[in-house]
Amino acid sequence: MTARSLVSVNDLGDGDLDAIVRAGVGFAAGARRRPLEGDVVGIYFSKTSTRTRTAFSSGALRLGAGIVTFGPGDLQTNTGESWEDTGRVFAGMLDAMVMRTAGDPGLMRAWAADSLAVVNAMSAEEHPTQALTDLTTLLQHFGRVDGLRVLYVGEANNTATSLALALTRYPGTALELRTPPGYGLPETIRTTAEKQAAQRGGGLVERHDMADLPGGFDVVYTTRWQTTGSTKPDPDWRAVFAPFQVDSALWRDSPGAVFMHDLPAHRGEEVTAEVLDGPASIAFRQADNKLYSAMAVLEWAAAAHGEDERQ
Repeated sequence: MTARSLVSVNDLGDGDLDAIVRAGVGFAAGARRRPLEGDVVGIYFSKTSTRTRTAFSSGALRLGAGIVTFGPGDLQTNTGESWEDTGRVFAGMLDAMVMRTAGDPGLMRAWAADSLAVVNAMSAEEHPTQALTDLTTLLQHFGRVDGLRVLYVGEANNTATSLALALTRYPGTALELRTPPGYGLPETIRTTAEKQAAQRGGGLVERHDMADLPGGFDVVYTTRWQTTGSTKPDPDWRAVFAPFQVDSALWRDSPGAVFMHDLPAHRGEEVTAEVLDGPASIAFRQADNKLYSAMAVLEWAAAAHGEDERQ
């Protein structure tokens, strides 16, 4: 089997990225097929998850695969076996592994090198399957991703990182990030995303205040202030984040914008209940699309397996 893994958005060529997003929209519209018939997918989550774990488990089953699930206390790594040896064993028994570590993605890369198709279901640096869900939702709602204007408000966490890497691959898109001081995009990610945007006639801007916001956004996006598995060194961080709460005032100059959130949400912190539960919100449809995007990712990862079997 030739493994085809998704550890970073950058693992996808433009064609693969767009194909996965379109496949997700197709699954959401009712497409049914079982390309994983006879395969076995491992589901390993060392951190909490509601949407992503359920999406990949349900998605694998709907595509015809069996699943084996693991929690942080289930593996012999707890008794001293190396992660490298564990990956070699999994490569002989599983066709794919969906992993959430909230840590260094190096482990995922190591396992992928053992011919195991690995899907990053979130690490500290990136949440690539969230970005694919976001793009699926944008294409489903607007009928296009090209040319959309997106305002992202809040911490530039792994969701923001992956969104920046993915959205700027589409022609003419504009991503404006308003992030608290000290909580912006990593420099390497910002540089890559800015270059991608410039090459495709779009743009990426990041500021660390909420002043002088332009209008005309198609989307306002935020995430929770406390990312799963992370802590903040500043004991007064809430005061720093407070100006970045998403409330209805942001719609004065963008009256047609929809609201997106990767969930879970904390009403009254990063977003008001009026916005999250209001008519502009598509956050829960976005959550539903995690299933369809997961199915598209698994189908893409399984395609290389199917090609090898036909040879």
